[in-house]
Amino acid sequence: MSLIVKERDYNVSPFIVIWEVTRACALKCLHCRAEAQYKADPRQLTFEEGKKLIDDIAELDNPLFVFTGGDPLMRTDLFDLTQYAVDQKKLSVSMTPSATPKVTFEAIQKAKEAGLSRWAFSLDGSSAEIHDHFRGTKGSYDLTMRGIEYLKELQIPIQVNTTVSNYNLQDLEAIANKVRDMGAVLWSLFFMVPTGRGLEKDLITADQHEEVMKWLCQVQQTMPYGVKATEAPHYRRVFLQEKLRLGDSQAGIGMKRADLLGRAHKGVNDGDGFVFISHTGDVYPSGFLPVSCGNVKEQSLGDIYRNSPVLRQLRDKSLLKGKCGVCEFKELCGGSRARAYAVTGDYLESDPYCAYVPKAWNNNVQSLHKSGLA
Repeated sequence: MSLIVKERDYNVSPFIVIWEVTRACALKCLHCRAEAQYKADPRQLTFEEGKKLIDDIAELDNPLFVFTGGDPLMRTDLFDLTQYAVDQKKLSVSMTPSATPKVTFEAIQKAKEAGLSRWAFSLDGSSAEIHDHFRGTKGSYDLTMRGIEYLKELQIPIQVNTTVSNYNLQDLEAIANKVRDMGAVLWSLFFMVPTGRGLEKDLITADQHEEVMKWLCQVQQTMPYGVKATEAPHYRRVFLQEKLRLGDSQAGIGMKRADLLGRAHKGVNDGDGFVFISHTGDVYPSGFLPVSCGNVKEQSLGDIYRNSPVLRQLRDKSLLKGKCGVCEFKELCGGSRARAYAVTGDYLESDPYCAYVPKAWNNNVQSLHKSGLA
């Protein structure tokens, strides 16, 4: 499998495609975007519809492809779909299953045999007390740790996903050390969006977002694994500012690793290099921005991605409003469109959890004060 990251025009093809193969899941996570249920929705894409979707994805210049849920392991045809995507369509496939008794050595071995590139487990606390509370299920932490040992034994690259919230803000450093100790290749942090079961009261503040991202720049420099932030495009702005602040002595920050799987050549944002397909075939800019752009049962994914008015708007940074609209970093960042939508109801509004004040915005406020209009 090639790890070369090809440059691509996000107006034409996404860097990453995520398919929610089912909403079924045995866990009751406090933040669950999908509000997953114990049983599968009878409307979920069938095996044949799934193969057709995989055909469409491959035609989008073979983006990275992720199975998510719910719990992907709740689909009995999951490994058949994996094998079809890998063998027939030459896609690089990753998976984010839930830590349940379904995560057996045999299941992981089947995933490897089917050609899975990477397995991602969620770890939202360095202890069972914190993680199990967040996941809403006692024993989830122990199952996660057992699953990670299976991955090590089978030599499957480990990705750890952590949702950043008020529940684990003070535990992030301990989680970072645990990710190092388990030999993961990537720590992917999801900055919570208040959608599904996630509530706005569970979000960290804008200033806390900023401090966590500055700390992540240090983690990226000192830990043996890579760091990726999801629904936090302002991490790219913080990363650049920290690099400039540290000067030439840190010019190589973030470039120490050879692992390129999951590494875009430029920023990915909701609907801009990123697209999400629900269990019923609805296409969204991301799983956290529930604005339907079409359905793959009625149109090809390529047609929807390239021509949906919503997705075209999201890729046009000149349409951003408020602080994001005048920010000098808007092409690099663009703010979380999902968080803007969840909090304001408008996916083009400013990300309300970004603490940065753009120069143009600050100058405008000063002018208003001088004129007596503010």
